[in-house]
Amino acid sequence: MKLLFVAAFALFVLSTFDHADSSAYDKIVAHSRIRARKEGPNVCALQQVMGTKKKYFSTCRNWYQGAICGKKATVLYECCPGYMKLEGMRGCPAVAPIDHVYGTLGLVKATSTQKYSDISKLRPEIEGPGSYTFFAPSNEAWENLDEVSHKQNKNPESFSAHFHNKHSVCEQQALHVVTVNCARIIYGNQVATNGVVHVIDRVISAVGNTIQDTIEVDDDLTTLSDLAQNAGLLEKLGMPGHYTLFAPTNEAFDKLGSDVLERLQSDKEVLKALLNFHLLGSIQCSEAIIAGSSYETLEGNNIEIGCDGESLTVNGIKMVLKKDVVTTNGVIHFIDQVLMPDSAKQVMELVGQSQSTFGDMVSELGLSAAMRPEAEYTLLAPLNVAFTDEVMSMDQRLLKVILENHILKNKIVLGQLYNGQRVETIGGKYLRVFIYRTAVCIENSCLVRGSKEGSNGALHLMKTLLKPAEKTMFEILTENGGFKIFLSLMEAAGLTDLLKQEGDFTLFAPSDKAFTGLSERDLDLLKSDINALRSILLYHINNGIFIGGGLETGVTNLLKSIQGSNIKVLSANKTMLVNSVQIPESDIMATNGVIHFPAKGPFVMLLAYKWEVLCMEGKFCAGFTFNMLKRAMLIFLAPEMSRVTSVIQGEPTITKVTRVIEGQPSVTKVTRVIEGQPSVTKVTRVIEGQPSITKVTRVVSGNANMDAESLTRMINSEFYQWGHLRE
Repeated sequence: MKLLFVAAFALFVLSTFDHADSSAYDKIVAHSRIRARKEGPNVCALQQVMGTKKKYFSTCRNWYQGAICGKKATVLYECCPGYMKLEGMRGCPAVAPIDHVYGTLGLVKATSTQKYSDISKLRPEIEGPGSYTFFAPSNEAWENLDEVSHKQNKNPESFSAHFHNKHSVCEQQALHVVTVNCARIIYGNQVATNGVVHVIDRVISAVGNTIQDTIEVDDDLTTLSDLAQNAGLLEKLGMPGHYTLFAPTNEAFDKLGSDVLERLQSDKEVLKALLNFHLLGSIQCSEAIIAGSSYETLEGNNIEIGCDGESLTVNGIKMVLKKDVVTTNGVIHFIDQVLMPDSAKQVMELVGQSQSTFGDMVSELGLSAAMRPEAEYTLLAPLNVAFTDEVMSMDQRLLKVILENHILKNKIVLGQLYNGQRVETIGGKYLRVFIYRTAVCIENSCLVRGSKEGSNGALHLMKTLLKPAEKTMFEILTENGGFKIFLSLMEAAGLTDLLKQEGDFTLFAPSDKAFTGLSERDLDLLKSDINALRSILLYHINNGIFIGGGLETGVTNLLKSIQGSNIKVLSANKTMLVNSVQIPESDIMATNGVIHFPAKGPFVMLLAYKWEVLCMEGKFCAGFTFNMLKRAMLIFLAPEMSRVTSVIQGEPTITKVTRVIEGQPSVTKVTRVIEGQPSVTKVTRVIEGQPSITKVTRVVSGNANMDAESLTRMINSEFYQWGHLRE
């Protein structure tokens, strides 16, 4: 019976296996030569799956993993196509003789095909003149041919005519596999005097039906056929092209349930998206898949096609019941599950495993049941880690209100979000959208990669639970009770309304602890110069809302304060630093901005920072008086500091200053002994002038941690000298 099939495989097709396909195969062989170069000339390296006779020119990944489709493979070295061994010589130095197609079948060890060609009286034709391409099944392919296939073909001449011009070539250059009608070419490009011979790994059968023809007549695909007809796709599957269809069986659709099927059929666009998700715009035969790869579907999203031994997998799941049903316009793989794209899902079906707690709570609290099927929504779904024990133990009514803030009334996909946008929740609250260089945030929480779009909504993954603003910055600070000093200074500077008015501000708010160590007199001194006080306070406030998650990590973010100078903000390891001071509590959302609470007094830090940067060079800062600078120095020189160095530039006419304190007239260095510990604190003052510089050193013995009063007296003395010089 086998001779009845010879005509079907003696594909005397003029220029059907074109240059591009041949080139792909040549590249495969070239890579194989490189791997086997140590074995001698013209030797190719192959991988053979253990326990089988299957050999592959494999990809680099498979080669180094030592496996094909997850199965261990051994390395073989054979002569590359067209070359032969010579006794006593290394490698494969001889070129195989060139003969006509019939004779070449013997050279490539396709002797069974040669025998059946002879019996079927095709030999004269393939020995004669012409230019043929012969896809010859290997001897093993004939052995594997089952008897059922024998009985399905009775007219060899009809097969010969049919296959003369119709066959599919599936080229998988990237995967280093080339197939024809889903049969893998295992020995290709063997040149003959009247054509070329390619040895394939299976016996291929006649191809006459399109994909449309196949699904219309197959009893297992009646549901698919009906749905394709309703979606207006059935005719497309009958047109010329190169498609791969993953065809769900009737049982696969039954698993969805009648309610889901009815919903899918009620929306033609959703149904069309569903079916297009099962369709590729290229031919992908199972033998061409030796590693997992992602392919774009006609729906627009990707699926991953891989393999596990002899099984073909889709998205990592063994679901292929029957593979490689070849048609004139592609190939069909029967699957036992329906592939559901996001575009065909309802919004609650978009919730994934990493947001499962959110999905469970929305269902348990009755929020999902209240969502109308005909309406559109957007889920702002926090990751599971956001639902801490504290959150899960709170009153269910309060938790329901919180979750309502995570469901928007309308469908808003990622590309529709913009800075300053206000979106409404199902609870009637409005949330603000902030767009930064590397983040998109809504209120205090930023989006995580993985947004999805469904048929009636969208889903965005959020890092944390949302905390919408309900009060102004002034109300938050007042109710907190720990910012009385800051609020009193804001009032003294006439800036309280700034905390109450509408706007978008970022406030670094110093708590009362930041002013520890300052007396009422010190505070009165701060309030005595309104311009300086305003300058200091406005350095704590920025235009625009900047939350921790929106800052670019690992780099210094410069935020311009209302005062005009920049604040250096660094976000790294889930920690925010402002001018090197840690911010443990941040992102307190207000209706007119956001508040960050530093770990220690930013008032002290920021004031000292201004003095250090702008005033150390002898320049007065705008809005800073002499007394304010002195106070800044006092604050900056905290009591625990044991060494103070001040550098003061004098007038050019001053050339030398010498201070003598109760001693011999010639002494310019005086040591003052104060009762206390024997540690030494050294204070160096350098006075620059023209044309010479005089350096005066004062050495003070005593406790390194001197009290504030002693330190103040010392600083007053230093400032007195500096002020005298400037006069």
